[in-house]
Amino acid sequence: MLFTIKVLSRIFYRHEMRWVGDVPEDPWGGIRLVAFLNHTSLFEPLFIGGAPNSFIWRLARHGVVPAADKTTGRPLVGMVFKFVAHSVVPVSRQRDHTWFTVLRTIDPESMVVIAPEGRMRRANGLDSNGQPMTVRGGISDIIEAVGEGKMVLACSRGLHHVQVPGHRPRAFKTIRMRLEAVDLSEYRAAMMAKAGPDGFKKAVMADLDQRRDLLAPMNGDSNEPALSY
Repeated sequence: MLFTIKVLSRIFYRHEMRWVGDVPEDPWGGIRLVAFLNHTSLFEPLFIGGAPNSFIWRLARHGVVPAADKTTGRPLVGMVFKFVAHSVVPVSRQRDHTWFTVLRTIDPESMVVIAPEGRMRRANGLDSNGQPMTVRGGISDIIEAVGEGKMVLACSRGLHHVQVPGHRPRAFKTIRMRLEAVDLSEYRAAMMAKAGPDGFKKAVMADLDQRRDLLAPMNGDSNEPALSY
């Protein structure tokens, strides 16, 4: 399924994936967590078209993806999402038994892929309730659960130029993403030093909001880069 999506994505779309910041020698190796920032469309598996086969194979073998239960429950879309990773765990978007199932699923080999905003940005720049998009606290649980390794912040301006929810998709567009690799041990230590155990969750949320807005500003779906890369 993943390789089929990659082939179709590369046929119908152009891909521009750029690493920013301190780029490791092997940026796609040793990844334990991918935080996908700026969630705008259920067509986001198309980003797989810009990833190497080694990443796709690891996602198929060890991927853990929390997905909204209303998404996995859809007849066609739900079927596709269930095949994009080794473990796709339906969650209710509440801190309930579904979320703790995600945490129990993580093992020393897992690579977690999560959209930490927890909902989808609409074409007006807000969520379905008319509220600004912000990172939710669940990703701090993941950061603590996965232990050592690398976190990749995958920031895009979204896919509204490809598909606005409720409208037909458009082909032959350019899909752009900015990627930043962060050492999890160093990141946890920095957030703890900044806010302490009691403020760790809020510090992570605020930091990821800031990084997303820097790499992928919320000022529409222009494909002009936010920074000089």
